[in-house]
Amino acid sequence: MPGEKTKQLRELSVDGKKISPLLPEDIKNYLIDIDGTICDDIPNEEPERMATAQVYPDALKTLNKWFEEGHIITFFTSRTEDHREVTEKWLQHHGFKYHGLLMGKPRGGNYHWVDNHLVRATRYKGRFTDLVEKEVKIQVFKS
Repeated sequence: MPGEKTKQLRELSVDGKKISPLLPEDIKNYLIDIDGTICDDIPNEEPERMATAQVYPDALKTLNKWFEEGHIITFFTSRTEDHREVTEKWLQHHGFKYHGLLMGKPRGGNYHWVDNHLVRATRYKGRFTDLVEKEVKIQVFKS
């Protein structure tokens, strides 16, 4: 599965020099946490629990729907490379459809992502549903 959706990237250039490509506006690039977001919250210090974590059914249903709609699903987890095999087996066993798995996300939360591309953040609060628009206050760089 990894790499399939990169065909949708649009090449861009500025002043004749290539810059980072973009996806079409109707395709979202979802980065999804694992522990406490799609299943039981299991710390890295207890890897024996990872294989039997209880899946959140609404997460499975919603993420697979987004995948089928053509969006890119990448799991981004604080689990380490030592946990890759058990994580991949667990995702496969439960039927999650995805394009990539990134290990080693910094632990501790309070993330502030700085990027030259548009970034949207949605905090998981116990329930996966379709996303809705809401006006919120955000921090930005001074103009």
